[in-house]
Amino acid sequence: MIVTTTYNVEGRQISEYIRVVAGETVSGINMFRDLAAGFRNIVGGRSQAMINARENALAEMVQRAIELGAEGVVGVDIDYVTMGSDNGMMMVSATGTAVRFAPAY
Repeated sequence: MIVTTTYNVEGRQISEYIRVVAGETVSGINMFRDLAAGFRNIVGGRSQAMINARENALAEMVQRAIELGAEGVVGVDIDYVTMGSDNGMMMVSATGTAVRFAPAY
């Protein structure tokens, strides 16, 4: 499965735009994890929770594209949103357009 943020794939012609597909992950933000992530941002490194949330959202989006018979997803966008009355939840969403490619000759 080709997954790209661009709207075309070099060397491949899109023959069919199937539809928009999306994947979402919602997780609680733990105060101590948030503090640890802030510390990692100061000294370098990445928050594993953010990486996991992004990968889960992308995997869900790809699974939905596969179920539609897609061969790729183009124009992928990833958004991060805090939610809840105390901003105690985070949603990561991945959206893109499921496509099929013309046969390569």
